[in-house]
Amino acid sequence: MGKVVKKNVIKRKPGYLYYVDGSGNVCEAKMSRGGKRKKKKAVKKKPAKKKAVKKKPARKKKR
Repeated sequence: MGKVVKKNVIKRKPGYLYYVDGSGNVCEAKMSRGGKRKKKKAVKKKPAKKKAVKKKPARKKKR
């Protein structure tokens, strides 16, 4: 695990990764998938299918 050497030394940009290399320089690398907020996708709702109701056969009345 790394440790914080100094805070607020550079202005950070969204979508970039910052690290200290072997020489002690602060480096900036573009993240492959970061920096942008995800937009919510509008989901179209399909009409609900009605379930087929099975009818029970009618009972015969006893006399």
